[in-house]
Amino acid sequence: MNNPPQYDQATRRSFLKGLSLRGLGTALALPFLPSTLPRNLWAATSAAKAPVRMAFMFIPNGANMAAWTPESEGADFRWSETLKPLAPLRSKVQVISGLANDAGWAHGDGAGDHARNASTFLTGMHPEKTDGKGIRVGVSVDQLAAQHFAESTRFASLELGVEKGRNTGRCDSGYSCAYSNNISWRTPNTPTMQETNPQLVFDRLFSSGKPAEQAQSRHIRQAQRRSVLDLVQEDARALQRNLSGADRHKLAEYLDGVREVETRVRSAQVLRKGDWTGDGFERPAGVPEDYAEHLRLMTDMLVLAFQTDMTRVGTLMFGRAGSNINYEPIGVRQGHHILSHHKNDAANLKQIAQINKYHVEQLAYFLKRLDSIADGAGTLLDQSLVVYGSGISDGNRHNHDDLPIVVAGGGGATDGSIVRGGTHRRFKPKTPLMNLHLSLLQKAGVPATQVADSTGALPLV
Repeated sequence: MNNPPQYDQATRRSFLKGLSLRGLGTALALPFLPSTLPRNLWAATSAAKAPVRMAFMFIPNGANMAAWTPESEGADFRWSETLKPLAPLRSKVQVISGLANDAGWAHGDGAGDHARNASTFLTGMHPEKTDGKGIRVGVSVDQLAAQHFAESTRFASLELGVEKGRNTGRCDSGYSCAYSNNISWRTPNTPTMQETNPQLVFDRLFSSGKPAEQAQSRHIRQAQRRSVLDLVQEDARALQRNLSGADRHKLAEYLDGVREVETRVRSAQVLRKGDWTGDGFERPAGVPEDYAEHLRLMTDMLVLAFQTDMTRVGTLMFGRAGSNINYEPIGVRQGHHILSHHKNDAANLKQIAQINKYHVEQLAYFLKRLDSIADGAGTLLDQSLVVYGSGISDGNRHNHDDLPIVVAGGGGATDGSIVRGGTHRRFKPKTPLMNLHLSLLQKAGVPATQVADSTGALPLV
């Protein structure tokens, strides 16, 4: 193994800074294992608070709001048909209605609501209408959090997606494709582009920083059908001998998770032209044919990154703004964007609701994975803050008020003192979406007092 961890009294994660298993071109970060520490430090690390993780998840084209929105409010609300997949997690989920994103409206710029939908979702700033030079919107809230946590983690943030895009050219009514393809912005002029290839994400998480060794490691693993775990097995066995029974179980669960994800990534080594987006891009090796499997692979890698504290901030786009993916596995053969212009047709609305529920099923998968992993005084979900939704409401009306929003996780509290789960909250119309983001930043410990057009932190308890 590499050098032993350096100890200080900041947080329990800092005790394990640098603790990982290493092999050729491999750096396998580990979850927190108390028995790797001197016994006199156990009490201190047990008392220290686990870090908060933040995930921001974007869905394109809004929603069928009639099927999305629960009829009742408060703690006794009944799940809508669309949100039913979240029912097993009721105590850790809050449904929010009434929020608006003023920056998404035209403000004299005409059409282009889909581009504004994505680019304003986390920035709250109106984008400069250009299809070339001079793109400008604002710094996104995920990047404000990433800047705050950057020195504590290997990666400041992870930006993931499932639909390949580009940052050049025109994508929506005179708006640059950079606006449609990104929700994360490092600076007002610089999008943090999403990665859509699971193989590249896996390599990034579990490879050392030396490009030559990374390439050699990948070649060996692919040629010999070996796992990254095979390259660190000697160190893993040595470590396990010195762990408590509980930590051996925890490490075994984690290593099994890494191997399972790697196996699924390897099984997706497919290359073909003209993928399901219909945009003419080649489908790179490592991208699954199945949309749900692709999305779940991405969420599983985000879970691993959170579990090992490789990062505390992640974004995931379920599709580009204006995405026209068709969802044949659930019987929806027409493109999503085309369907979103439903013209109040009952058949179209039904299919939109099917897509919305399918997406929520993937969210539920992610939340259940987080909730299955012990961390601190609760689970990884208890230590997280997850935002799921869109910056557009009805895709037919292209409106940016009464947005579909779900918040999940405890933000470091298991007693509902940070985010009160099991409720449907309806806020006053036109309450800024940025109030929610400001509230979550503050609950995660990020020193923010204003985000774009926020008027104050949103009460979530």
